[in-house]
Amino acid sequence: MPDELAGLTEAELQRRVEEIRGQMRPLDEQLGTLRMQRDVLLTEKRRRERGAHREARAELKSAMKEGRFPNVAELVKGSQDGSLDDFVFHLKTGGEVRLGFPGAKAQTLAFTDGAQAAQAKDLAEAARLYEAGWELGSPGRPGVRVHFPGTRQERLVLAEEVFARPRDPLA
Repeated sequence: MPDELAGLTEAELQRRVEEIRGQMRPLDEQLGTLRMQRDVLLTEKRRRERGAHREARAELKSAMKEGRFPNVAELVKGSQDGSLDDFVFHLKTGGEVRLGFPGAKAQTLAFTDGAQAAQAKDLAEAARLYEAGWELGSPGRPGVRVHFPGTRQERLVLAEEVFARPRDPLA
């Protein structure tokens, strides 16, 4: 084909380009229409996802207010064994958080006896420290260190403001 094109005049080449553009025009219009229809459907899908997320968060907050999920202080007081990863932790606003420091491989709870600090990696260790009179937090800073999943943003919040929901075994 390149040999065939080499023998064409400038006018013939321009005519062929215009002919192909003419054939493409309806396809471009059809593609634009299809993209618009796709965008409308994706917008509706995102609207429904936002609604479902809002409803799930409202149900979660309602369950926390009703006392169906223990806060971290109650979890530590009432447990003897288990992993912190058996639970999904939420702030009282419904936002999901992880315990401990951002970037850590395992969740931890900090405890203090007023002078020293210790990190509990599971509920058995947390219960042992609690029974020994240690409190959640670090010296002079009571509370639970939390961070938002996937971020480096962390906060220190009261143990009564972080709730533990049993993790869905299928998740």
